Amino acid sequence: MHRKIAIITGSSSGIGKAFLELTAGDNGEFFKTPFDEIWAIARREDALKEIASSVGNGRIIPIAADLSDDSGITVIENKLKAEEPDVGLLINSAGMGIKGKVMDKSPKALDDTISINCSALSRMIRICVPYMRSGENGRAKIINIASSAGFLPQPGFACYAASKSYVISFSRAMSCELKPLRIDVMAVCPGPVATDFQRRATEGKETDFTDWRKNFVIDPVKLSRKSLKASARGRKLFVYPFSQKLLHLASKIIPVSWILGFESRNI
Repeated sequence: MHRKIAIITGSSSGIGKAFLELTAGDNGEFFKTPFDEIWAIARREDALKEIASSVGNGRIIPIAADLSDDSGITVIENKLKAEEPDVGLLINSAGMGIKGKVMDKSPKALDDTISINCSALSRMIRICVPYMRSGENGRAKIINIASSAGFLPQPGFACYAASKSYVISFSRAMSCELKPLRIDVMAVCPGPVATDFQRRATEGKETDFTDWRKNFVIDPVKLSRKSLKASARGRKLFVYPFSQKLLHLASKIIPVSWILGFESRNI
């Protein structure tokens, strides 16, 4: 009998940590039976161990891996090959973004954004799918954290927005490709979330959202809970909250040139 596991990347903080704690503490709200193990993946091993200790149910397996590097993906791939678990849930929450004009950013910052947000997410799906089998919890699930930033180009945040557009497109394609395997794929597109993201994105210049976005900041636990429930219902795209649904609609009907003109005044 193969162990049933969930895999959550970026789980040392923010949205990934919220997903980890909700999944570890689930008593049937999201899944019929608890997972035997939850593989918590992030670069910060100390933070992962602290979370595993605080949850205290012994099912969280901390795995230190830098997914921006090939070696990080290899760590996960080798562990899957060695243990051959049943992966019932994969949440790709690892992500990064650096605000500012592209020409003001280092090549490494651009490479890391694409590597983590696009390449690592794609490769995690590629290495996990062979171990994803539907079971007691129903269809296996993949949840990819995208962003409402992916609906439109964003001057001043160009690489991040483009990378999240990739996540949305890739997730939609994967939901079709993996349907015969009874694997559901959902992209989550939130607006601003109350995490450490803003501090890291501004390289420490800002800790909170200061422009119009400050009025739309949401709680990561609430987002994660609603995302898990949306995934359980078989949703393919989950846009949250309502303000971002309006943005999604606007991106479909308002000429992009108009929106770019407005955004260009803010860089």
